[in-house]
Amino acid sequence: MTTTGITAAETPTRALPRWAVFGVANLAVVAVLAVASWYLLADPTTSPWHLYPLPFNAALFWAILFVVFVGFVCEFVGFDRLPQPARGLALLASTAVFGIVATWVLAQGLGRIAPDFAASRPGGLGYFSGALFVLFGFGTWVMSVLNWRHWPWPQLGLRQPLAGLCEIVAVAIPTIVLYLVIGLPAFSVHVRNPLMAGDTVLGWFYSIVVAVLITGQLLDDQPWQMLGRGRPGRVASVSTIGNIALGTVLYFVFVQLTHLLVGARAAGDLGVGIHQFPAQLGVCWAFWMIFWANAFENRPTSLGTIANAAIRLALTFVLAVATFELYYRFGARRILHEPAVAAGLSGNALGFLDWAVLWTLFYVVGFQSYGLGRWAPAGTAD
Repeated sequence: MTTTGITAAETPTRALPRWAVFGVANLAVVAVLAVASWYLLADPTTSPWHLYPLPFNAALFWAILFVVFVGFVCEFVGFDRLPQPARGLALLASTAVFGIVATWVLAQGLGRIAPDFAASRPGGLGYFSGALFVLFGFGTWVMSVLNWRHWPWPQLGLRQPLAGLCEIVAVAIPTIVLYLVIGLPAFSVHVRNPLMAGDTVLGWFYSIVVAVLITGQLLDDQPWQMLGRGRPGRVASVSTIGNIALGTVLYFVFVQLTHLLVGARAAGDLGVGIHQFPAQLGVCWAFWMIFWANAFENRPTSLGTIANAAIRLALTFVLAVATFELYYRFGARRILHEPAVAAGLSGNALGFLDWAVLWTLFYVVGFQSYGLGRWAPAGTAD
């Protein structure tokens, strides 16, 4: 999920190489956009619309999935014909419409005949039940792009937009199955003994999403390319099985790690809710993996496969842990005015950090870092 075609000359600055200045500048812009728009649309104390946490989070999840569809599955076909900033504005507007309409149709349309999706469910759970589909979509469609590399559509000779539309439809089948078998029952008003509890569903499957991003983004689709011997169909099969296995391991590791990060008292307050916290840490890591690849060019890129991967993994993970702690212990309460969830903790990282992911996709990818061109590097040497 990386950008393409930066053409400005790369020269070092006094303190930082040009690529680092460019990345930091993007981070500053994304942070300002995310926080300012949060105050307007979602902040529990400053927003006039009282959308926090739902239906705001529901529309946010659908919005990110729309960007995955048009930006990465369909490779911005149609949008790429527009000059900047029209291209970015078109993406922003169409994404907002899709997110709002999808949320409204499920809650106010389907929700009238299916109680699971009703807007009237306590705590906005009807909105959440519909948007839960997106969690599984993050795993399946992102994996089809990063790990499968759009297999089998290029091999069949299909081009965009037909290839992307076929990919969306085909991958929708396993996504719907996962949602109906594992996801929806955990939050249904009718099911008493779901296959997994709701917190476990969130924590476990988001860990699989993290595995997809690690292998597809940070590791350049290794080890799946090696194990699949470069054969597209085999790589797709191996990566699917491998990401499920890796994600499951990450889930159990993250449960223990987040228990340590939040502390015994907060973990006790959370109870079974601690099983959701692999997703809370995972979204912090997802933000940095996506941001690092797109704003910092997925550096390093010239130190060898193992060194590149090790540095990217270590750096983004450390940033994720620091972001998790900063958000839950300070930012959510002091800056974003989110309510407490346990002793010393406030907020829900699946809200604001996903909002920051969306603004990264808007600004860095959709607008192509509009206004920062003079700092954009062109070379690939570190």
